[in-house]
Amino acid sequence: MDRQQLLIEFFEADTIWKPGVNILRELALTTEVSETYKWQFPTYTIGGKNVFALASFKEWFGIWFFQGALLSDPLKVLTNAQEGKTKAMRHWKFDSNDSLPLEDILAYMDEAIANQKAGKVVKSAKPKPVNKSYTLPDLLITAFANDKELQAKFYSLSPARQRNHANYINEAKQENTKLTRLEKIIPLILKGRPIEDLYTKK
Repeated sequence: MDRQQLLIEFFEADTIWKPGVNILRELALTTEVSETYKWQFPTYTIGGKNVFALASFKEWFGIWFFQGALLSDPLKVLTNAQEGKTKAMRHWKFDSNDSLPLEDILAYMDEAIANQKAGKVVKSAKPKPVNKSYTLPDLLITAFANDKELQAKFYSLSPARQRNHANYINEAKQENTKLTRLEKIIPLILKGRPIEDLYTKK
């Protein structure tokens, strides 16, 4: 299924948050971002680099900003997915479709766009070791916070497969490359497959 169809399905899904996520989409599309679909969510980019994404879960919907730690956050609404572990990403969560502060949301989006265009990114410190065989990337930690099935599947893998998946992300130098690699390995993790499957011809 192509990304455009996945976007349509996301925004037409009959959930309690359908009105809210569609309002956020309309707001996002008034800016200069490009819309795509990554990690099961609508994602908005500038020059191919991720700026923010829209999310919808059972108890809330909202926006996550990939470099949210750099936002001024005058309303103090941004939260960290996993305090002390997630370095850059921040969430703005909503639990009502009504009375969304549209001007404020747009201001946060515009600031995130301006930061991305200026090349501002959070410099990642070396990940803390999870065990002696590998270190867990911040991006994977964030993915686990948003997808408990993914987390469970990862830790059901053998230590060697865990290490290889983690190192595949860690070895990338650019943040955008790390994000692309994360997107590639998520299906493998969910199927319990090794990293070598990326290089196997179908």
